Amino acid sequence: MERTMTVEERIRRAEEIYERRKRNEGLTVVHEEKDKKEKHEKKDVKLLRKMFIQLLVCICIYLVIYTIQNQQYIFSEDFINKVNEIISYDIDFKKLYEDTKNYVMGMFNKENKIQDSNEGQSEESNEINVTENMEINNGIGGATEENAEEIEPVEENQNLSQEEQDILDVKNTTSFIKPVEGTISSIYGYRETATGNVPKDHTGTDIAAITGTKIKSATDGQVVLASEEGDYGKHIKVQIGQVSIVYAHCNSLYVKEGDMVTQGQEIAEVGSTGNSTGPHLHFEIRISERTVDPQKILEL
Repeated sequence: MERTMTVEERIRRAEEIYERRKRNEGLTVVHEEKDKKEKHEKKDVKLLRKMFIQLLVCICIYLVIYTIQNQQYIFSEDFINKVNEIISYDIDFKKLYEDTKNYVMGMFNKENKIQDSNEGQSEESNEINVTENMEINNGIGGATEENAEEIEPVEENQNLSQEEQDILDVKNTTSFIKPVEGTISSIYGYRETATGNVPKDHTGTDIAAITGTKIKSATDGQVVLASEEGDYGKHIKVQIGQVSIVYAHCNSLYVKEGDMVTQGQEIAEVGSTGNSTGPHLHFEIRISERTVDPQKILEL
């Protein structure tokens, strides 16, 4: 004979059923959130792949157009030498890809990271941190003024571009003087040219002067190249540490490869040899074989 349930038993049974249903609903919500997260990650990967493909297509189109417009310069000896220098660099493409992927994925997940950050930090705790930093900077908390003077300030160069960092490194390591008196006829960087033989991407600064004008060494250093070949004509390359200086299109050279030169020493004469449209000095500064704007290093 079936036993009749009491009121207390019915209430307890109802509560058990309610708890089971509540747990099942919670599990359902968790599964739904997990599915949404997986779909979002797959969408990010597809979008990243699409961006890479579009970027490669744009680069290919640009290279084709650039090759057509600059075919005379691209197949010149000077350009081929620069390409060989770039190819010789040891580039870790796998690391480059991973860094780019992580950066792009970080942008997509920025909103999620912000939500997961410590939003509950109060204004009072921020004020405490600011006060502690001020005390440390003022020598409070065990640091004396004498010790504070010994601490060297850290240069904040993380936001500098490669060009800005190169210019800063050249200025900090090398002293320059003006190599020749004359007029600036062509600046560093992109330029409009009258003929197709002159490259539009100018790697130095041209200083126009009378043929035979003496050229002085802008720095101390060693002559690592003295040549009469190529688009630079008669030219010299002086090395000092990681910095090298090129004096090109000279009329004659006073030094030879292996010579040590001092700042202010006469090393060549202004001329118009090689791929040149008139007498001038092509003055070029490099650091680790990357060119920089000479006019941002010294006053010409």
